Amino acid sequence: MAQVAIGLVNGAFYAMLSLGLSVIFGMLNVINFAHGAQYMMGAFAAWLLLGFLEVPFWASLVLAPLIVGLFGVVLERVLLKRLYHLDHLYGFLLTFGLSLVIEGLFRWQWGSSGAPYPAPITGATDLGFMMMPTYRLFIVVAALVICLATWYAIERTRLGAYLRAATENPTLVRAFGINVPRLITITYGVGVGLAALAGVLAAPIQQVSALMGTNLVLVVFAVVVIGGMGSILGSVVTGFGLGLIEGLTKLYYPPASNTVIFVVMAIVLLVKPAGLFGQTK
Repeated sequence: MAQVAIGLVNGAFYAMLSLGLSVIFGMLNVINFAHGAQYMMGAFAAWLLLGFLEVPFWASLVLAPLIVGLFGVVLERVLLKRLYHLDHLYGFLLTFGLSLVIEGLFRWQWGSSGAPYPAPITGATDLGFMMMPTYRLFIVVAALVICLATWYAIERTRLGAYLRAATENPTLVRAFGINVPRLITITYGVGVGLAALAGVLAAPIQQVSALMGTNLVLVVFAVVVIGGMGSILGSVVTGFGLGLIEGLTKLYYPPASNTVIFVVMAIVLLVKPAGLFGQTK
């Protein structure tokens, strides 16, 4: 059960990060490889706000995603908007280069060694079948709420309908008086903010370091591919599911725990190339 709990926590981060990636790809058709760096920036923003301004964790949950999201808005306006009419490869290469630059700057300024961030909630909660650290339980619940709220906003609200329509037929949506470029910019900022929010949640249980998102982004891309590129629901379900599979693999066959997600990805692509929840165009 301890491995199940660890798997749920990892799955919560996978779900939130893949959710941000799916929002950006589904609405902008951009493969945002800088997502791991933006996740790291969220953790650093919370750490810096606490260290220099004594901003508590709960305020950083709002401020850090806003700060990093605004950084994403600037990136979209200055760089990414020039690539929308080009092949996906150009966006991938640009964001990959941006991730290297961002991580390099943070490593140059603060080094590669991690810095601790105090947990805002201490103690453990008795779930009946196991004792689970209360903060980790909070992460699982918070990730579920955030993921479901994002899915509802995109699939069941008027703003979400505008976003989906702008993706399919931007000319028609513009004819109704909707500012499509602004809508696209806000969407990218929200996707980046989701990555930063995951970084803030991860800060108390991980070392805040410049490289904390480097390996995670590869796993998250695998989660997105398995769930279906651009599928919001697929990202959430697959993120939590693969977190559990990874946790149980660490228990029964530890050597395979680092590769089991990629094995699952290969099997899914053989059976259903569009992903579990994806649609073949």
